Amino acid sequence: MQISLTKKLAAAIGVNPPPAYENENPLFSWTANWIKVWDNRRTEDMIVLVNNATRFTVAIYQVKRKDLKNVAEMMKKAIANTLLSMNINPEIVKEYMHLAGEVKYAKNSDRQITAWLSKAGQNSAFYVARNYNGIAKMFDDTVGTYINHLPVNYSADVNESFIPFKAMINALSELTGKQPFKYRAFELLVTLDLEVYKAVRRIIVPADLRFERLHKVLQFVFDWKDYHLYDFTILDSNKREPVARIVPFEEDLEFDADAILMEEHTLSEFLPEHKNILYTYDMGDNWEHEIQLVRVIEDHDKESPYLLEATGQTPPEDVGGVGGFLSFREIMLNPSHPEYEVMKEWARYWTTEISEWRSRPKVIHV
Repeated sequence: MQISLTKKLAAAIGVNPPPAYENENPLFSWTANWIKVWDNRRTEDMIVLVNNATRFTVAIYQVKRKDLKNVAEMMKKAIANTLLSMNINPEIVKEYMHLAGEVKYAKNSDRQITAWLSKAGQNSAFYVARNYNGIAKMFDDTVGTYINHLPVNYSADVNESFIPFKAMINALSELTGKQPFKYRAFELLVTLDLEVYKAVRRIIVPADLRFERLHKVLQFVFDWKDYHLYDFTILDSNKREPVARIVPFEEDLEFDADAILMEEHTLSEFLPEHKNILYTYDMGDNWEHEIQLVRVIEDHDKESPYLLEATGQTPPEDVGGVGGFLSFREIMLNPSHPEYEVMKEWARYWTTEISEWRSRPKVIHV
């Protein structure tokens, strides 16, 4: 595996790499840089790699200078982890990493690929800024998971644009002759009871989906804005009593010492042994989403998370729980109500009916 280094990264690692090998298969060739996400950081904190054949992005956050002594192994592991996090057939990933071989550094001198790397770094930095606070100590080598669904190569001619993830999938399938997806998945039925009707979402997710990402999936399909705290409660299938409470932050443990810190925990640790989960979002408005396991799909052969079905509009944020929503909805259904104009301005683009785009089956990119 050839990894071409920018001058900045080569200097940080302390190597003087040779020129890139011209006959190297571009699918096994990557270009890497060390970039800064936060202005208040003294040094760079994220490694970004771009595949020379497909523009597939791998990004590793946070990377400290002391970590660079193991950066070759870190980059190889990040490539494999990013591919696996996108549910690519593990057999394909294993074969690709084997064929790519050990890391050999080269000097980056390709201006076009440098431009690709710059764009990938910018998108990765935007993603990190939106999702992390820049203060907490953390490590994530799958930042590229979201980035790879963004179209590239569209500035000159939109007809020549493509999605790096799809380009990588096609290239790896052709290389190995194996089907791109093959993994265990769950079909889930998620219901938010609003008394006058139920907002329902039917989704397919990987069995090994982390709870942190399930939270993002649910935020997307229910059109929430991720403004508030949340937790998951695993329910006993028979008595509907709590089996475990899963929380996202260490601070949550101060209020519930028996809770489980989310970290790397996945759905498969609790399902299908238990078939019901309660997802609570916004502890003030207390939106309780009932998650029911519908079926286990042993060899799922398509991309996911995937929205199969969506019915029922969800409330706007901070409306005041179910009771507040009922009052709000009554006003919004009556244009002659004295508070209608005020509420309409407050709700902005909210409508009583779910939009066609929101209800359409789709792959969920979060």
